[in-house]
Parts: sequence; structure tokens; C-alpha cells
Amino acid sequence: MLCPPFDKLNAVRLRIDLAYDGGGFFGWAKQPDRRTVQGEIERVIRTVLRVPIDDAEEPLRLTVAGRTDTGVHASHQVCHLDVDETILARCVGHMDVPPVVALTRRLQRMLPDDIAIHGISEAPRGFDARFSALERTYVYRIADRASEIDPRMRGFVLHIDDDLNLEAMNQAAAMAIGLHDFGSFATPNPGGTTIREVKTAYWRRIPQSRLIDDEMTMGERYRTPSVESGLVCFTIVADAFARNMVRSLVNGCVQVGIGKRSPDWFADKMNTPLREGSTGPIAPQGLTLEHIEYPDDSQLATRAEAIRAKRTL
Repeated sequence: MLCPPFDKLNAVRLRIDLAYDGGGFFGWAKQPDRRTVQGEIERVIRTVLRVPIDDAEEPLRLTVAGRTDTGVHASHQVCHLDVDETILARCVGHMDVPPVVALTRRLQRMLPDDIAIHGISEAPRGFDARFSALERTYVYRIADRASEIDPRMRGFVLHIDDDLNLEAMNQAAAMAIGLHDFGSFATPNPGGTTIREVKTAYWRRIPQSRLIDDEMTMGERYRTPSVESGLVCFTIVADAFARNMVRSLVNGCVQVGIGKRSPDWFADKMNTPLREGSTGPIAPQGLTLEHIEYPDDSQLATRAEAIRAKRTL
């Protein structure tokens, strides 16, 4: 049975889990005359459901867990869509499957190759892709001088010709953990703040490893390496992120890691939330949104209501 109404009598809210290669998009958010993830998905949904772009009664607007910038990827993004049940049924056609299954199959077939639909499901009552989320996890991947460069990975790994001091970078990253005003490393949305709570942030070099352990080899002379072997990866988890926040924190840590800046400089930036040139964002291609965490279904509405409140320290 479809979900009860949200803001419309016969509406159903759908949760969409997806991934995309951000290299060919001007970010998530829909923009006139620019290719965006939201724009591509909404265009295909309108085609499948036969809803004109100017239909005020059925806007078919996606709400996303976290907007990604131009060139940033997502291996697991979440959004929701409110749609009238009768309009959703249009996608079934000749298929003998429920409407949600039909919509999933049609989107998987019709969307461009740089967007993948992992799944579509009827959302639990109270679910909001953006406001119900407990936390988001991003990973930034770097191949430094000590890494073995694989040009096939250039689309999601940043190559820098320096040796990185991970101990110094972790000193800086640790300062970001907790509830802070990240005004030196982020730009607020209109009416919003740059106050966020970071739950974890750390740098790690992925150990060199093979795809198959020695004990499991089948006699081959060569064993395929694990794709991330030797890369330097920054993992950060927060309740939410302000615009450019992750990439700017990465840039600050990298400046510390190559010796251009000191951990004391990073501490001063954290203590003085003022945006200026030395804390701008690093290149986007190394950044991937990896995970969105939600509470139990019974807590979805409560979480959404609480997170809508403007943050303060």
C-alpha cells in the first residue's frame, strides 16, 4: 500500500537512492541552461510520467540529502519525490509490476550513464531526505608523490606532486571535530549559518594490498591490486555541511601537510570564523559523498523538525 499523504491528498513520497559521476555536471542543483544531476533526473521523470515542465499541479521537484558542488561525485546520494498516485501509475505501461518498480526500471534504463539509480522505495511517514538525515560521510582521495599514479582514476582522485605529512594533517583535522562555526572554511546559505557538528575527521594512507589474498590465489602470476592501494584519503562525518566546507577543510589540511602552513595557522582559522583567500576550496574531483545515515523510522519526523531550527553555538 502506498504512503499516506504528505502535503497533497493523493500524494506518495518516494525515496530514491542513487550515485553519479560528478565530472560532467554543474553540481546537483537545477540551473537554467546547465547540465545538473537534479535537472537530468527531473527531466527523465517528467518524460516517463508524461508531465509537462510547466505543470504547476505536479511540480515533480526532488529534495536531496546534500547538494554537491560542480565536479563532486556521489557513490550514495538520497533524495525524495512527492508525486500523485494516479500520475505515478502512468509509468507501468505494459509491465506487470507495481508503479514504484516500473519507475525504477524506466529510470535505470533512460538516465545517462553517469547517473545510477540504486533503488526507489515508498518512504516511511515523516521521511525527509534532507532534514531527517542524521549525518553525511564524505571521502576525499589524493594521490601524492608516494602514491602510484593510475591515470584511469583521475576522475575521482586528485594528483599532487608533493609528499604529504599525514601526522600534521591529522593534527589539523582533529581541530574540526565537534560543534564549531566553520566560517573560515564555508559559505552560509541565505538566512543560514556555517555552524556544523563534525563527528569524525581523519587522514589515512590506504595500505598497499591486492584484490585477492595470497592464500586464495589460483596460480596466476599476477594479482590485481586493490584500486585504492597507497592513496591518501580524508574521511569526514558531520550532521550536515555548509557550502564548500569539505573541500576548504581539505585544502587547509593539505597546506599543512606540504609544510606551507602550520597547525597553529589552522587553529587560528578555526577560532576566527572569517572567510578569506587562504582557506578556499581545493579541486572538486577528489571528493565523493559516500553515505547518508537516517534514524529509525519512528524518529524521522522528530529529527526533521529539530534540524530545521537555525543552529547556534
